[in-house]
Amino acid sequence: MTLLAFLRHLAFCAVLAGVSAIMVRAMIAARVMDTPDGRKAHKNPTPRGGGVGVVVAFLLGIGVMYGYAQFARLGDPYFRGVILAALLIAVVSFLDDVWDLPFTVKLGAQALAAIAVVGSGLYVGVLNIPVHGAVQLGWFGMVLTLFWILFATNAMNFIDGLNGLAGGTTLVAAVFLAAIAAVQGAWFVYFASLLLAAGLAGFLPFNFPRARIFMGDVGSQFCGFMLAVLGVAAARFDRVELSFLIVPMLLSGVLYDVGFTLVRRALAGENLARAHRGHLYQVAHRAGMDARWIAALHWGFAALGGLAAFAFLAATGVWKLLILAALLAVQAGWTAYVVRRGQEIGKW
Repeated sequence: MTLLAFLRHLAFCAVLAGVSAIMVRAMIAARVMDTPDGRKAHKNPTPRGGGVGVVVAFLLGIGVMYGYAQFARLGDPYFRGVILAALLIAVVSFLDDVWDLPFTVKLGAQALAAIAVVGSGLYVGVLNIPVHGAVQLGWFGMVLTLFWILFATNAMNFIDGLNGLAGGTTLVAAVFLAAIAAVQGAWFVYFASLLLAAGLAGFLPFNFPRARIFMGDVGSQFCGFMLAVLGVAAARFDRVELSFLIVPMLLSGVLYDVGFTLVRRALAGENLARAHRGHLYQVAHRAGMDARWIAALHWGFAALGGLAAFAFLAATGVWKLLILAALLAVQAGWTAYVVRRGQEIGKW
C-alpha cells in the first residue's frame, strides 16, 4: 500500500467521522433517554443511542468498500454473512435502547447474528500452536467461534458503564488492529477496522469527558460484535501462530474484567443474569477513582495489548506465551489494586 493510498483512506475516514457526528447530534435531538437508577453511574437523565452514528458510518463505509475497494473485499458469502449479521445486531440493539427489550430477545438476536457469520463460512477452523503446529478443529471450531462472538459482544456491552470507556477502548483497539492487519496484508480487516475507528471518532467527543449522549446498546453491542468478527478474520493470518489471540489481546482489559466478574459472582452463588455493579471498573469508581482515569486506564490496556500484539507477531515459541503472561500480570495487578481500594471503604 502506498502512502498516497493510505492518505486517501484517512480522508475517507474523516468524512465518515463527520457523518457519525451528524447522526450523533440527531440522536441527541431525538432524546431517547437513559434514566438513572441504583446500578448506573450517571445522576441525570441523558440521551442514549449515540452508537447509531458508529453503525451508520461503518455500514456506509462498508458499502463504498464493497463497490470500489476491490483489494479489501471478502468473498461474497462471507461478506453477506457479516453485513446481515451486523444489521441484525444494530436493529435489535437500537430497539432495545428505545424499548428495553428482554435479555432473551437480545441474546437470541446475538445468537442468530453469530450463526449467520459462522454459516457464511467465517469461523476458526485451524489453530497454529507454537512448536506443535496446526490443529484442525473441525465442527468444534464453529462452536468456539459462536461462543467467542457472543462473549465479546456482551463483554463490550457490560463494560459500557462510564463515559468514554467502551467507545475509547474500541477506538484504540480498532486503530491497532488496522495497523496489524496492514502489516499482515489482511486488507478487509484493515479497512473494516478503520471504518469502525472512524465512526467512533465522530461519536467520542460527545461522550467524553462529559457525556452529552451515551453509546447505548446499539453502539456497545455493535462494537463488540464487529471486533469479535474481525478477530475471527484475523485468525486467518496464515503466517502467524496463535493469531486468533490478537483481538483478545487488544481487549484484554475488557475480557478480563468481564470474565473475572462472572467467575467471582458464580463462586459467590449470585444470579449471573441479574443486573449488578460488581465489575472491577465499577468497584474502582465507587471506591472514589475518577471515571475519566478509569476510562483512560482501559484505553491504556488496549494500547498495551496492541503493542504486545506487535511483539507477539515477531515472537516465536515460548516468547509468545511470555507476552500473554505479561498481559495477564497487568490485569492481576489492576485487580489487586481495585480489591484493596474496595476493601478500604467496604465496597468489596
